[in-house]
Amino acid sequence: MSVRIGQGVDAHALAPGRPLWLGGVRIEHDAGLVGHSDGDVLLHAIASALLGALGAGDLGTHFPSSDPALKGIASGEILRRVMALASEAGLVLGNLDATVIAERPRLAAHVAAMRESVAKLVGAPLARVNVKLTSTDGLGALGRAEGIAATAVVLLESPARAGER
Repeated sequence: MSVRIGQGVDAHALAPGRPLWLGGVRIEHDAGLVGHSDGDVLLHAIASALLGALGAGDLGTHFPSSDPALKGIASGEILRRVMALASEAGLVLGNLDATVIAERPRLAAHVAAMRESVAKLVGAPLARVNVKLTSTDGLGALGRAEGIAATAVVLLESPARAGER
């Protein structure tokens, strides 16, 4: 029986003229996240947490921004590839808890869609995926709406253990 825990964090600046993706959901806003990929900080934090649980390094090792083949890659594809590593290790998602930290845009209306998207991407029942929101109440760069950050904690476990719940 195997149980592995990992945590991840990601943050990107916002810039006008880019689409905003969070949790694999396109959100209407006048700015999007800057990145070599689509900049989806929520999916990046989750993928990072999964890599941590696997003891497999970090996103930059697996998806270097120096690789032109990855330019503009959808973060959902990054997450699918990391979940494939978990599957190859004989592990499934026990549960996932993630937090998006943003002053603007207001995201409450998008939480359910983000949660459903994440559950689908990681191949887990909705009950095993949680997405929360918070702001910094005006503190720092995130509080000035210069960017968005996300954190995630995941539990990976053997399929037999997952079936016990």
